[in-house]
Amino acid sequence: MKRLKILSVFLLIYVVNVASMCSDDDDNFTPTNANQTQVINTVMSGTWRITNYVDSGTNETANYAGYNFTFGSGNVLTAVGGGATHSGIWSVTDSNNNDDSLNDLDFIITFSSPTVLQDLSDDWDIVSRTDTKIELIDVSGGNGGTDYLTFEKN
Repeated sequence: MKRLKILSVFLLIYVVNVASMCSDDDDNFTPTNANQTQVINTVMSGTWRITNYVDSGTNETANYAGYNFTFGSGNVLTAVGGGATHSGIWSVTDSNNNDDSLNDLDFIITFSSPTVLQDLSDDWDIVSRTDTKIELIDVSGGNGGTDYLTFEKN
């Protein structure tokens, strides 16, 4: 009987130890205390510019020089630049109902034209958020490339 108790204790310790070694696939993100409402309120205040856009290793930030973005109500995204105004759609969705950490939020951008703005169309993961800066990342399922997009408040 004593041997069975000792064996049970060792088995319990083993199971707890193995369970503690499991890791979450989202460990490469550094979540902050931001939640969905905070992100939405942040982007809806003021106008924004792109300060970094890297498409699969190619820095294309210069393509957005002079563009200003407004994330408006009704999920209307307005881009003004290049002598024209273009409308798109934006949203922030929670991909996991269990919590509101940044790594569970998707920042969705959709433009139907022009091509330079269509390149931004994606469901981005939020890497970080402050009142003046939002950093996004997207790992492509097709070619495996990683894209980075940073908006900073004007």
